[in-house]
Amino acid sequence: MLIVPETPSPLDPTLVALMRNEYATTGIAPGDLAADWYTQLGRWLADATAAGLPEPNAMVLATADAAGRPASRTVLLKGYDAAGLVFFTNYRSAKGTQLTANPYASVTFPWYGLHRQAHAAGRVAPVPADESDAYFASRPRGAQLGAWSSPQSTVITGRDVLDDSFAAYAERWPEGTPVPRPPHWGGFRLVPETVEFWQGRENRVHDRLRYRRDGGSWVLERLAP
Repeated sequence: MLIVPETPSPLDPTLVALMRNEYATTGIAPGDLAADWYTQLGRWLADATAAGLPEPNAMVLATADAAGRPASRTVLLKGYDAAGLVFFTNYRSAKGTQLTANPYASVTFPWYGLHRQAHAAGRVAPVPADESDAYFASRPRGAQLGAWSSPQSTVITGRDVLDDSFAAYAERWPEGTPVPRPPHWGGFRLVPETVEFWQGRENRVHDRLRYRRDGGSWVLERLAP
């Protein structure tokens, strides 16, 4: 007999204002950080991974359309170096069309379990085709077929649209057959102008240290929480 779990009651809205955690964590000072933002990001990614946080490379990507109307969603960081942060998507999706119309964005890594966040903001541009090809080839076959089968961000009539499309592409490229990268799918690179590292502290007096591009170099500065 199938047991259907009881639908929980909605949370009392008045309780939301009472939700609060104290961040009794060690702070950060400029001398604690790496000489460059991408090494520091790598350190905090390593900490988040070692702590067993789920999806440590997940980041909230914020974009805006040509009219300045914002949107945000979670994507996965798939590469980073001095040149920037790389993620992949359908170029025809909402975020893809927004970044084409307004090529500026920000990302936030929400490492709640460590009372940490990292933010980066700057200009975004598509990565070279060979870079997208290389990453697409490394994806599991199911994810490759999914990139072909989903008209991302468009309205569909039901789940069967996706299932039927996936099955059709699976038949087109049977198991063992290389799946080519869709021409409308690839990577973006966010080239930061600022990268901030945020550490939660007691009494909401948090530590915020920001790397800011200044011409051809970077400056490290402290921000008030």
